[in-house]
Amino acid sequence: MQEAIRYNLVAEGYEVFVAGDGEKALSIARSNRPDLLVLDLMLPGIGGIEVCNALRSEGSTAAVIMLTARDSEADRIAGLETGADDYVVKPFSMRELLARVSAQLRRTTLLNRSEHATESDIVEAAGLRIDRAARQVLLQGQEIDLRPREFDLLAFLAARPGRVYSRDQLLQEVWGFDYSGDTRTVDVHVRWLRLKIEQDPSSPVRLQTVRGVGYRFSA
Repeated sequence: MQEAIRYNLVAEGYEVFVAGDGEKALSIARSNRPDLLVLDLMLPGIGGIEVCNALRSEGSTAAVIMLTARDSEADRIAGLETGADDYVVKPFSMRELLARVSAQLRRTTLLNRSEHATESDIVEAAGLRIDRAARQVLLQGQEIDLRPREFDLLAFLAARPGRVYSRDQLLQEVWGFDYSGDTRTVDVHVRWLRLKIEQDPSSPVRLQTVRGVGYRFSA
């Protein structure tokens, strides 16, 4: 499977580095700083979740697609909680994987298209200052640490205060493609954000739930 994935990615024009275990994957990722990683959950040695967690803790913003033979909700949530961006369950078609790789890289390109902030890159509301070009969030003047997708979700909603978005809409708009995974992905990221930006996460005033519909940002 590894060789098939490598062959098809190279055929699409990507530069590909291959690792047969978790230790080598970490070494390659640290030295080559790839734009995207395709990680198997059950890598020999250090597993895919541990590799992803290590890279995220070091500040990596590379897109991560996790491959697994497991299809339980617990496994999907575990992968997402380490900062994985997508989750593909075996067996899968190569066309599906290539489409997901392309979508993730398009998203990364769009997010990094500008090196300098402009007026539209800054959102200030409800005690937050969100700099989309610098990918920085200040809460009452203090910088808070967000995972890449947490930042994307907060920036999207804060730029559209008061508007309610369903989970499916947020998956489409923030994840950047027709995400086929569990819509609980959105709930997980909202929960993480509330822990970081709400004084009382159990009674949020910024990221509000609209029962039966979805979420909105209140300014």
